[in-house]
Amino acid sequence: MLSPLGLEGDGHAHPQVHGGPWKAVLLIASEDIEYLQGLGYPVYPGALGENITTVGIDFRRLRLGQRFRLGQAFIELTRNRIPCSTLDVYNTGDKPIQHAIYDKRVKAGDVASPRWGLSGFYARVLEAGLVRQGDIIALTDQTV
Repeated sequence: MLSPLGLEGDGHAHPQVHGGPWKAVLLIASEDIEYLQGLGYPVYPGALGENITTVGIDFRRLRLGQRFRLGQAFIELTRNRIPCSTLDVYNTGDKPIQHAIYDKRVKAGDVASPRWGLSGFYARVLEAGLVRQGDIIALTDQTV
């Protein structure tokens, strides 16, 4: 069950920073995980702290404010995920994963950054509902 506070039974490691109504869930594309694996980072679905791992969605095309039907729930993208030191366990040598997935341009909201979407997107839950593995995620509102 996905509610305004996130997935039922799925806690947040640092509730003072993560979670809450504006960051109820974190979405990351499986294609981006594969991209990071190709760069040598030992990541896997769930490793980056995401609650939802998508397939077939190009996160470079996503924009804050877009709304999606996710299973029976309804969500809205609220912000880019800012990667923190928790991800240091996935660094390879002198290549911090944070630099591979986030940059100043993303921080400034520049959708043309080659790193746009790589760190994932937080979403708020506008309408609670059941979410299952394999559910369709459909864009419902382009308004930003």
